Amino acid sequence: MKEIKAYIHNHRIGDVIRALKDSGQCNANAGCRNLTVVPVQSLLKAVDAREQHYSIELAEEVIHESKLELVCEDHQVDELVGIIARTARTGQADPGWIFVTDVVRAIPVGAM
Repeated sequence: MKEIKAYIHNHRIGDVIRALKDSGQCNANAGCRNLTVVPVQSLLKAVDAREQHYSIELAEEVIHESKLELVCEDHQVDELVGIIARTARTGQADPGWIFVTDVVRAIPVGAM
């Protein structure tokens, strides 16, 4: 089992989620679970000036972006990462990052 985390510009997240669902790979029956989107602040370069904001907490220029998280079967990783990478493109050299990690253990809440 693997966890995929992807940091994606906000204006691309809707298309990424739609592409994952349309692929048929990202639903509970296909093995892809726990699709979550979390708003985050990033120090990535903004696509344009409208995207950049000043963070008083960080004392830096930041962009608001989304962190997409999902858990999938090992054999699904390459296809799901490919969908995310293609759909999240912004035309920039560094539009975000995708991380894949092993899930050592998964326990449903209330199972113990």
